[in-house]
Parts: sequence; structure tokens; C-alpha cells
Amino acid sequence: MYPDDAKKTFVLKGMGASPGIVMGKAYLFDRLDSLISFYTLNDTALVEAEIVRFRDAVAKSEKELLEVKNKLSSIGGIEPSYIIDVHIMILNDGAFMNNTMQCIRDMFVNAEWAIRMTVDKYREIFDKVEDDYLRKRFNDIQYVAQMILRNLAGKKLETVEDIGEGVIIIAQDLSPADTAQMKFDQVLGFATDVGGKTSHTAIVARSIEIPAVIGLKTLTKVVRTNDDVIVDGTSGVVIVNPDPEILHRYEEKKKLEREGKKEYLKHAQLPAVTLDQYRVEIGGNIEFSEEIPSAIANGAEGIGLYRTEYIYINREQLPTEEDHFASYRRVVGVEGLAWSTIRTFDLGGDKFFSDPKLAKEMNPQMGLRAIRFCLKEVDLFKVQLRAILRSAAYGKTKILFPMISGIEEIREAKSILHDVKRELTAADIPIGEDIEIGIMIEVPSAVVIADELAKEVDFFSIGTNDLIQYALAIDRINDRVSYLYEPLHPAVLRLVKRVVDVGHAAGIRVAMCGEMAGDPVCTMILLGLELDELSMHPLAIPKVKKIIRGATVKESKELLEKVMSFQSSVEIRDYVEDFMQKRFPSEFPEIDQG
Repeated sequence: MYPDDAKKTFVLKGMGASPGIVMGKAYLFDRLDSLISFYTLNDTALVEAEIVRFRDAVAKSEKELLEVKNKLSSIGGIEPSYIIDVHIMILNDGAFMNNTMQCIRDMFVNAEWAIRMTVDKYREIFDKVEDDYLRKRFNDIQYVAQMILRNLAGKKLETVEDIGEGVIIIAQDLSPADTAQMKFDQVLGFATDVGGKTSHTAIVARSIEIPAVIGLKTLTKVVRTNDDVIVDGTSGVVIVNPDPEILHRYEEKKKLEREGKKEYLKHAQLPAVTLDQYRVEIGGNIEFSEEIPSAIANGAEGIGLYRTEYIYINREQLPTEEDHFASYRRVVGVEGLAWSTIRTFDLGGDKFFSDPKLAKEMNPQMGLRAIRFCLKEVDLFKVQLRAILRSAAYGKTKILFPMISGIEEIREAKSILHDVKRELTAADIPIGEDIEIGIMIEVPSAVVIADELAKEVDFFSIGTNDLIQYALAIDRINDRVSYLYEPLHPAVLRLVKRVVDVGHAAGIRVAMCGEMAGDPVCTMILLGLELDELSMHPLAIPKVKKIIRGATVKESKELLEKVMSFQSSVEIRDYVEDFMQKRFPSEFPEIDQG
């Protein structure tokens, strides 16, 4: 695909997983994932010896993980250590162990091949999981299997601790344990062929603020160790062997971003108030309670979206009410946060529950998921609602129901919530008072009947990720059509405007919690739409706040009026980017990559 000359300059475009720019030498990280051999065992004694060999490798793998966890704790890296716990749980999982040993006994095969068969069984299960975020948790099982295989082969576990100083890690993929160790000073950043914004690697990279780009597809095929590399985690670009001119431009850009970050952080703890005194509340989107310190440090006033799906991941048994309660207590009532918005779980179909009557859905994004699943599995729904109500006794809490498409769904969800309230009150269990109830506006039908839905709730929260997907008929994880995914499409702007107008006419607040909320290019458009709250990834907050504090609603409305007259998303995108670059030149520096 590329010439053999490793010194040729080329650019790969991926997805920015963690913002920032780093320049340094590449280090091609070998995951040692081809360690599977096959041979048969010809008597019972060999079978039992093979099982002992397997158990010893598992024990050694657990010891290695505990050493990594202790090291993280000793250097103050506790935030990502829960990911190590997930891998230890898999190692101790009875089903994983028993399936592997049963394969050895029943089929008289070696441990390596038995592990392969066990992993394949798990792959079949996870292939039925329709949610992209949850499906990628299969990577954890693969990583644990690789650790055991390494120890069966007697190979040393390669970690980023073993590499030279000041390098950029290049890999096909990086496990959570790999990225967790990037606390070490010698790692500047990383870039991978695969991954998504919701993968463990991306989440951990953001939490420890190491620049990263993922989804580069062919990077490991064309990069060699010691190549000069630029990783631009802000724009999702990796430049290999940059020529002097590109290198100079990026040195300037890095300097601007470094100076800009200091400037942004000056605004982080200030209120998001425009020059003409329009106040916007700023929330942080989180998946894990460990992200809260970063959210507060970057200026989140509250948690605008707590995604609760992770509670269900990597469990042999369903989470109990106490499991839910413990998770929510780490989010509700935290000092420095004015409120916490907890979204009920967005699971679907056969994601965690075996049901022979449920076939793999042809179109899972429009299938049995989110509130539809909750209303079908009422007992599971009640367990979560009980825990949310109990945790609400400790701080300001809002409940957010996802994927509401009709009036019947919100009324039924509220009815179940009221039943749970009565049960808790009757049992004299403390619950929160004045809990606000909201719905995600992410289905076009909800926009059409927003006036009726507004009578049922206290607030709207616009989930632009799904709303854009459904409105424009785009599978946003499909590379072939992802170029059509455009927040500034005129249809999307009209949908958002209707929701805000209808919500305000009904006297309720309107928030936005999709990725559009954290895109600084869109900030003045959202000001012109007069959204009450913007919730985003914490690292996006300081820059968005600075733009809000330097703008006016008056000029934002004028900008909105102008772009609403355009017919195409290309016209709107070009105009808005040009406007924002001229209006805030220091926030949008131009760099031509040649």
C-alpha cells in the first residue's frame, strides 16, 4: 500500500481518542497473539498434567496482574486499576476455567487449544451483542487468554515499562492493562489500528490525558520502530516521518495548544456566561465514577449524563440492587457537583440474557433496546430504579429515560417509577425528594410529538449521536457511510430547534448530551438555539466555556439565522468553520498538512 521507503512522509486519518499533540519515536508494540499450538494427549495422566499446567499458567497470570495493580496504586494511578480487577475476575471466573478444563478432558487436547475453543465460545456470545460498546468488552477476554498463553509458552509479559524512554506506542490494539501502565513518564502517546471512542483504551487514555489516535486500520503495517511520528489526538491524525516543514508547523501548533490549555483552564471553574449574560449550565458525560475528578477539574458543574450500562459488564450474575446503589453513591452527592443525571440502562435484546426465542436482530439499533427493553424486563428495571431513588437521598439527582419514541413509553416508565417510590416509602427506606424526570430526545418521532412529551417530564436531553443517526439514516459505525454523519446538517439543526422551542414554550429546560455539545465549532450555533445545558466529555469543557464566555447570544442568533438559510450541510459546515476561525482565531488555528 505504501512504498518500502520508511522515511517517506505519509498521513493516516483515524479517530482522536484523547486530545493533544505529541512528537517522538515510534515503538511497535508486539501483543504476542500467535501463541496457539495443537496436539493431542494419548492418556489420562497426560490430561491431568495438562490441567495442572493450565492452572499454573492462570495463577502466574493473576500474580502478574496483581503486581501491575500494586504498582499503579503505589504511583497514584488508582483510577484505571479497576480495569485490572476486571481481568482478575475473568481469570477467576468459574465458567472460563471449567470450560477450558472440560475441553482438555473431553477432547484430549493441549491447554493452548482448549483456551482457543473457550475463547471461540465467548466470541459467539459476544457476537450476538448488538451494542458496539458492549461487544468490544470481548477484548478483555482475549487479553486474559493471551496472558495465559504467554505463560504457557514461558514468555515474558511485555509491558510499556520495558520500552525505551520518550516513545509513542504503535499497536494493532492496546488492552486496558497496557494503557493503564501509560502512567509511566516514558510514554508520550499511542496510536492503534482498531478501537472506538467507547473502548477501554480510549476511556483510560482520556482519564490520564495522554494523546491518542485510534481506528487507523493500517498503521502497524507501515510504521517501524524508531520512525519519527506525530500523533495529533485532537484532530485524529498520525503523521509518519514528517518533513521539516510539517514538523515546524506542528511544533507551533503544539505550542499554541499548550498555551491555550493553560488559558482554557483559567476559564474551567468560571460559569459559562456569555458577554450579554446568558447562562449555560455545563455537565460532564461519564461512564465510570473514576472520571469524576477529571470532570470537576475541567469545570463540570454537574454530571449531565451517567451511562449505567457498564454495571452489567463482565458479570456472571446480574448486578444486585446493592451493586447499583454502590455505583450511584459514588456519583451522587460528590463535593463539587451540583447535580447528577443518571440514565437508565441502554441495553437491548440478547445482550446479557439467554433466551432461545430471541434471534439475532437484523437491525439492532431499531430493535429491543433501551426503554423498550426496560419495559419488557420490569423486574430488572425496578432493581435499578430502587437504587437510583435510594442514592438520590444523598444529593441532587435527575433520572433520564433513553430512546423514548412515544407517549405510552414515558407514561409506563413513570408509572413503574411511582410504584417503586411507594414500595420504598412503605418500607421506610429514605429516597430523594424533588427528583427531576427527563427523557432523551434521540428518535425523530419524539421530536414530532415533543409538545405532548413536554407535558410528562421536567426536562429534555437531546442525544445527538442517535438523533443524527436515525434522522439521516446513517449507521455511524459503518465506515462506508460515516462521512454522511453531520451534526450541522440543516435537518438536524431544525430538529434541535424544534425541541428547544417546544421545551421552552412548555416551561421545561432543554439539555444536549451528545458529542455535538462538546464540539467547539458548534458552540455558537448551540448558543443561538438557546440550549439551557450542554453536557460533554470533561476534556472538552474548558475550551467550550472559553468560547461561550467570549461570545454573545445576539451574534450567535445572527449566525444561526444565516446558516438556517443554507440548503446543504457542506455550505453550513464551511460557513460555520470559517466564521468560528475568524471570530476565535486562537481557538481554531489553521494548519495546512500539505
